[in-house]
Amino acid sequence: MRQPLGILISSFDYSPVAEDEFHDWYDLEHIPERERVPGFLLCRRWIGVGVPKVSLNTYDLASVAVLGSPGYLAIGYENNSPWTRRVGWRCIKRLRFEGELIAPCDRLPPPDAGGLYVYAANVELRHDAEFSAWYDEEHLPAISNVRGVLCARRFRATRSTHLHVAVYHLEAPDTAATAQWRQTFDTPRAQAALRRALDPVATLCRRYVRTPPNESAE
Repeated sequence: MRQPLGILISSFDYSPVAEDEFHDWYDLEHIPERERVPGFLLCRRWIGVGVPKVSLNTYDLASVAVLGSPGYLAIGYENNSPWTRRVGWRCIKRLRFEGELIAPCDRLPPPDAGGLYVYAANVELRHDAEFSAWYDEEHLPAISNVRGVLCARRFRATRSTHLHVAVYHLEAPDTAATAQWRQTFDTPRAQAALRRALDPVATLCRRYVRTPPNESAE
């Protein structure tokens, strides 16, 4: 049986480090390193809306097993580069999630989305089935029909601080401010499910675009 697609999500507050060096580290070393690892399918950078020193990064994987492959182990974890140790390790970690795609199956996001919304939460085991059923039966079908939503997917953790993550690729960040978007979270079933959520982390982002050297940093 084919393994489900995987994802790695990392989010930092990078205010403790110089902004130009943070972006140089990601753009010139960190992302290119991972793009060379077999099984890394799509690597994208995002910047928080309203919180510009928040960076969120998504790595779509052929499977979560890629994170245990020789190619990744050679550059990850204890084998992080000196530049990663100097810059990345000083940032304030907000979320690191490794997980498998639950629904819809085997779908990669569009490569040109202008916005991203990520919602991560834990749920007590006794409420897990109810929470998951709300996502799969009501929420994902409804939000996929919202104007401006390009792709809505749900992942379950294999190694993370949070068990559930939903990832929404948007035409633009302001999609998440529309009445149609809000309505998908306001149903009785949605409100009941969200009350079960523990340790929620929600991040609305715009797509990162590297600033040319002669212009101010993003």
